[in-house]
Amino acid sequence: MLRWWRAATAISAGSVRRLSMAKSKFEYVRDFEADDTCLPNCWIVVRLDGRNFHRFSEQHDFKKPNDERALQLMTKCAQTVMQELEDIAIAYGQSDEYSFVFKKKSKWFKRRASKFMTHVVSQFASSYVFYWKDYFKDQQLLYPPGFDGRIVLYPSNQNLKDYLSWRQADCHINNLYNTVFWMLVQRSGLTPGQAQDRLQGTLAGDKNEILFSEFNINYNNEPLMYRKGTVLIWQKTTEVVTKKIKPPKEMEEKEIEVTRTRTKVVPLHCDIIGDQFWEEYPEILAEDS
Repeated sequence: MLRWWRAATAISAGSVRRLSMAKSKFEYVRDFEADDTCLPNCWIVVRLDGRNFHRFSEQHDFKKPNDERALQLMTKCAQTVMQELEDIAIAYGQSDEYSFVFKKKSKWFKRRASKFMTHVVSQFASSYVFYWKDYFKDQQLLYPPGFDGRIVLYPSNQNLKDYLSWRQADCHINNLYNTVFWMLVQRSGLTPGQAQDRLQGTLAGDKNEILFSEFNINYNNEPLMYRKGTVLIWQKTTEVVTKKIKPPKEMEEKEIEVTRTRTKVVPLHCDIIGDQFWEEYPEILAEDS
């Protein structure tokens, strides 16, 4: 036994010496790596946007002004990101962008900004290609899409709420414009240039009036997903599943129903600018969430 212990000690010591000797003269290049640690106690927001998505949507025959398949695919990709990176408290998406909010106290990858951004963007982009056929069954993916990302830190809850409000307000402004623009092109026969000239200088009320008086469209009746975008949150859900069991002293298996609770990423299409949403889901901003 003593002889075995001495041999093991010798092997262990030899391994340590080899590890210490493994360093090379080239390792100094690691000193050039920048410290990109995000400030503590701040919400970390990773926002990604489609790169050249105007061209991508045209070449893949996206419906105008909104393609429900494309929006649902974006949401599916965002759900995949949240399920892989559980430190995300909430996400918000519209058009070809999605914002992912990491918890203020997240210690994920030592809060390195490059890790946050690259993991989110790569997971999202690969999911877009992977799930494409589930939403565009008759449309071949001609080439892989590109996405870029940025990181912004918000120190207070109000800063974060204002950021998400800004993105939802942007969704409303863009969707109202696009809805009127494409109605003028598709149903009035205007060229894109003529439609742009027609809308130049118009306010929201003017655009609503054009939709109602010329196309009998009440903008407030348009789908919430188009007008409000998509909010992703974690929610506990109860589901009933069928499970096969083999009772003792019985030859055959039996099927029984089992009720279980799971936490899932749930999409919502609602207003997040007012206080009602945050009062309904206070756990999102909770310090110990």
